[in-house]
Amino acid sequence: MKKLMRAASAVLAATMALSVTAFAEEGGTFKIGGIGPLTGSTAIYGQAVMNAAQMAADEINAAGGINGYQIEFNPQDDESDAEKAVNAYNTLKDWGMQMLLGTVTSQPCIAVEGEAVNDNMFLLTPSGSAVECISAGDNAFRVCFSDPNQGTASARYIGEHELASKVAVIYDSSDAYSTGIYNNFAAEAANQGFEVVAAEAFTADSKTDFSVQLQKAKDSGAELVFLPIYYTEASLILTQAAGMGYEPQFFGCDGLDGLLAVDGFDTALAEGVMLLTPFAADAEDEATQTFVANYEEQFGDTPNQFAADAYDGMYIIKAAAEQAGITPDMDASAICDAMKVAMTEITVDGLTGSGITWTADGEPNKEPKAVMIENGAYTAM
Repeated sequence: MKKLMRAASAVLAATMALSVTAFAEEGGTFKIGGIGPLTGSTAIYGQAVMNAAQMAADEINAAGGINGYQIEFNPQDDESDAEKAVNAYNTLKDWGMQMLLGTVTSQPCIAVEGEAVNDNMFLLTPSGSAVECISAGDNAFRVCFSDPNQGTASARYIGEHELASKVAVIYDSSDAYSTGIYNNFAAEAANQGFEVVAAEAFTADSKTDFSVQLQKAKDSGAELVFLPIYYTEASLILTQAAGMGYEPQFFGCDGLDGLLAVDGFDTALAEGVMLLTPFAADAEDEATQTFVANYEEQFGDTPNQFAADAYDGMYIIKAAAEQAGITPDMDASAICDAMKVAMTEITVDGLTGSGITWTADGEPNKEPKAVMIENGAYTAM
């Protein structure tokens, strides 16, 4: 019986594939590109984005597509490198890309947006949070919070919940994501009931030994250490802090999402770590539960915030495209002109926020949330 069911499923899948192909040849398809790190140190972000984007595209296609047309999604690897991201963008242009869901990380996104604005290519980044990711022109929007918004929201959350009176910060001064968050965190801290007693920087050339930064944080009496950095460096900081007997509260932003999946990292050291994020996989609402179950079934892993951003991103493109009334026979520039107007007219209920709207400068309006790592899992707060 199982063999017969598998055979029937294979026939059904083949029939659906032929139907979609025939439809594409007759009516056209929207070509949506994706750019992000599928390999390298931040691959966990890119893989999550591309998996969830493809899952959303498949769902949209199965439900009739966008304005009756199917989506073809083409993900490209940039290894979180700006030059490689531009190469990936040019590859997608040669393929016939009409809209871009990407890039995933900030520095590559800044480089690609410089190209996209010249082409008047519609760009929606799920997770590029540096201000410059969408500031070059009026063609670009984002799903996630910007770095300034993350920094400000983190300071407010720490202050409003009275998590600490003395806070230290360890940040990457060579990274736009990290410095953008830090600068606004420090500015907002002055309005909150805590003091930044140490602000210690590192760079891309010195991100393996954090003993000096941790010692200064410890000596300053910091009860909480704010980490506006990525999960790889955070895993080293947590390990080294434990080794020196320093046990403050650790608080980060979306860059820490992925901490529990670092190879060789003792996840027990992450217990109690808090991070600002718009998505928690254990949230009890029906949309989140359905998304998580489907993602786990397809990819064998629990989705992170980047996956949720991308999933929302594909549905945001659908909502704006339907509002704009675009069709696949339009060129990328004409599509962009229509999409950037429609983005300011739509309201989207997604995994990462309810009633999300966008300003003309591409920024989303939605409420921040926080999660804590408990028993080896992200738990909504």
